[in-house]
Amino acid sequence: MASKSHPEAQHSLPARTALFQQKDGKTYRIPALIYISDAQTFLAFAEERSTPRDSDAKVLVMRRGLLLNGSLQWSPAQTLSSARLPDHRTMNPCPVYERKSKTIYLFFVCILGKTTEFHQIATGRNQVRLCYVTSTDYGQNWSKLTDLTNIVGDEICNWATFAVGPGHGIQMKSGRLIIPAYVYYIHCRCFPFHFPLIVRPHALAFFSDDCGVTWQMGEKLPMKSCECEMAEIIDHSDGSHLYCNARSTCGHRVEALSESRGEAFDNPHVAQKLVEPHHGCQGSVLSFPVPKPSEEVEKSPNDCLTQSDTKTWLLYSHPTNKKKRKDLGVYLNKSPLKTSGWCHPWIIHKGPSGYSDLTQCEEERFACLMECGEKSEIEEIAFVEFKLSNILCT
Repeated sequence: MASKSHPEAQHSLPARTALFQQKDGKTYRIPALIYISDAQTFLAFAEERSTPRDSDAKVLVMRRGLLLNGSLQWSPAQTLSSARLPDHRTMNPCPVYERKSKTIYLFFVCILGKTTEFHQIATGRNQVRLCYVTSTDYGQNWSKLTDLTNIVGDEICNWATFAVGPGHGIQMKSGRLIIPAYVYYIHCRCFPFHFPLIVRPHALAFFSDDCGVTWQMGEKLPMKSCECEMAEIIDHSDGSHLYCNARSTCGHRVEALSESRGEAFDNPHVAQKLVEPHHGCQGSVLSFPVPKPSEEVEKSPNDCLTQSDTKTWLLYSHPTNKKKRKDLGVYLNKSPLKTSGWCHPWIIHKGPSGYSDLTQCEEERFACLMECGEKSEIEEIAFVEFKLSNILCT
């Protein structure tokens, strides 16, 4: 598919390719993106809905992007028919690639009927199942569904509802697979009627240390936090720190670090440089190796080009307007262990924009799958590619 270019994008915005478009009574939301270097293949996921409402989500759809002779060719949209349970709707795609077995794990949640998140929070009755399917041929075929909900155990009686991601999971240097998630936790009930009085969202991680054979659940972030993504930060001593970046309704994002690879998160805080609209919005975070010095980097006028204190940097994508879901930008953090390391964003879409997901495709090259449009952010889910130098020169 040819890139869909816009007049204002010729000089400052990357060309974008619309992968899923609102038409024929269908709306596409909640993008997730991974790049598998082994096969030079992108996998782009989304929810197909009959209306924009969450309660009208239906199934997950996917398109494969294959690099052929330097050109990116996209397959037609494919419905993931095995990623569903009877009488449930499938939501929140969250893929991760396991390097050793070369297996893609696609996590998602299945929600009974049209039960809304609000109804579950109000009643304290969870109607969500934690599920995944796998592929060992780079997304061409998918396994039957596996229901993992029982790993939550008795704790689930205190969960009003929960979800994974949305967006990508990661595999850490140690091999541990991380699936970001969040739960609406019931902190207090009214007795004897048993309905919830205090329910708050908290980010957490599901993880596996045996290539995805078995899964465990980490502890909740102690601070109010919601939809999240995670990234691994490697310091100069080769120490690993798992970074969490979560949605919030306090006007700014919530950040936290884990020194136990996702089993618990310490000292969550508000990220003053990362703004949220009033009700918040999902965002994506990605870590990548610090690039080797180059003439282009050395000449960059960006004042955040200070000596890095880690072997990895962070990218983060999110609407940059603090009042509306508008003007999606990509931020760079060269000092990810510091709370104030974020640079000013580079805008990749001017206008309505919403959820997004980042991936690294080659050295110093990245891609983003984002909700965007001219009048509304639900008009399309589009794919853009960009270079690190684009951000360094903002």
